[in-house]
Amino acid sequence: MRKDITITAETRTERGKNEARRLRASGSTPGVLYGVSDTSVPVAVKPKEIVRILSSKTGHNTIFNLAVTGGENTPVMIIDWQSDPVKDTLLHVDMKRIDLAKRIVVKIPVHTHGEPTGVKLQGGLHEVISREIEIECLPDDIPEEFIVDVTGLALNQSIRASAIPMTGSMRLVSPGDAVISHVVTLKAEAVATPAEGEAVAGATAAEPEVIKKGKKEEEAAADDKKKPEAKKPEKKK
Repeated sequence: MRKDITITAETRTERGKNEARRLRASGSTPGVLYGVSDTSVPVAVKPKEIVRILSSKTGHNTIFNLAVTGGENTPVMIIDWQSDPVKDTLLHVDMKRIDLAKRIVVKIPVHTHGEPTGVKLQGGLHEVISREIEIECLPDDIPEEFIVDVTGLALNQSIRASAIPMTGSMRLVSPGDAVISHVVTLKAEAVATPAEGEAVAGATAAEPEVIKKGKKEEEAAADDKKKPEAKKPEKKK
């Protein structure tokens, strides 16, 4: 979505890691401006202004004006950015020139609203499968978000991307059968455990067999002892 925001950028004459560190130490963030023409321009911007746009409701889909000192003033979008994983500070940003007369492809967040009938009355579980869809439209028609009413969803029913209304120049790019959300049956996993009485009965039933077997072995050993030893034949003198 286009916003009436203008951010000032300075051109960079030097590039490299040392220059990037120097810029960050001075309170700026290195970036690159490209797109539409083949010319890419290394720039430096104030990180707070970029973070403010990324944190807004429209986020990276925000179209704003970038005024390059001594150069162009053009509508742009943030295409990519890099943040420090520990300090969460902005390290680099890529911005693309936008031709307001040409269609572009963007990803729009999808939010659900309401409590489905399948949950409220039928005891089902509501699951959100897709939290964004991809569309193509003119830059001025980029929506902030899509809100889907799921109140009428019954058990085992779903809402698909094709059900989201497209207005103006919007055209759905994501597959139409992509599931946004659905209501499914709750499945309780039953663990089959033997009853206490069964376990005891099994142990009791096995015990006499062991005792019986032990008695047989003892009786066999006693019989062997009772048998007279075979006499060896006497040698003739």
